[in-house]
Amino acid sequence: MRAIAFRKHGGPEVLELMNLPSPEPRAREVRVKVKAVALNHLDVWVRAGWPGLELELPHVLGSDVAGVIDAVGAEVTDLPPGTEVLVNPGLSCGACERCLSGQDVLCRRYQILGEDVAGGYAEFVCVPRQNILPKPKKLTFEEAACLPLTFLTAWHMLFGRAQLLPGETVLVHAAGSGVGSAAVQLAKLAGATVIATASTTDKLAKAQALGADHLINYAEADFLDEVKKLTSRRMVDVVFEHVGATTWEKSIACLSKGGRLVICGATSGHDVRVDLRTLFYKSISLLGSTMGSKSELFRVLELVESGRLVPVLDRVLPLEQAAVGHRLLTSRQTFGNVVLTP
Repeated sequence: MRAIAFRKHGGPEVLELMNLPSPEPRAREVRVKVKAVALNHLDVWVRAGWPGLELELPHVLGSDVAGVIDAVGAEVTDLPPGTEVLVNPGLSCGACERCLSGQDVLCRRYQILGEDVAGGYAEFVCVPRQNILPKPKKLTFEEAACLPLTFLTAWHMLFGRAQLLPGETVLVHAAGSGVGSAAVQLAKLAGATVIATASTTDKLAKAQALGADHLINYAEADFLDEVKKLTSRRMVDVVFEHVGATTWEKSIACLSKGGRLVICGATSGHDVRVDLRTLFYKSISLLGSTMGSKSELFRVLELVESGRLVPVLDRVLPLEQAAVGHRLLTSRQTFGNVVLTP
């Protein structure tokens, strides 16, 4: 099969078009013919590598896959070939206490498609049967590929971890990113007041169209000062953080007493400082979050089917232009998701 993979860590230039063996589904797996795969910052981090990351090379990236069932293992009887599907990228053992209680994201063997195992920058990918969901009928494959990782991550951050309530105020950083644009929609749908940040007026206008109540251009103004003005110094109940080092301290300063900061990534760096006096005096909570449980994605898809949530597709590129897509992500030239089609 044709695939984009890398033989060594590095910049976008390490991504190569290769011919790799097509994967064969095991007894409880299905093989999906990939119709579309969305790019995420996770792909950029895995491609660059980090200390302790061990992968079987060449490695195929890609977490967000939409496609059709191509083949099934011997124990899969309910998915005929040709079924249009969406892939949940969270992989777990399915047998431990965490998995059986619906907290599979906390499984000790938890992995992410495209990060720990071969992903969807290819013509085919194999995943367990329990990771397959029906593709929303009203969406194209390219639109559907925008949903899994970004919306599942944002859902779990806001509701599973931060316990966002109607009437609260949430600050969403980098609303032009895939996860940021999902968070704006979810927070607004939950009845929260949404303050969105972005680096351009065009991105802010798009965030407003998704439901953001207040807009901050962080390239032109200090977002902490703007939050003070917008809230009359009451500050916010929840900060949706995924930027990292460059925003961290001011994000904490944006929290009201009893506020919660939830974070899923560190695009600008991971080495940060926390003043413990602020932590205990303001009774704030700092919450880490990765992906979400398999059950949460079903709720997301129900809201998509009803038209209350929409995927945010920036552009579609052919598989061969994966490196171009990576450069677009790191240069912050996109709003929403970049999608590849094999």
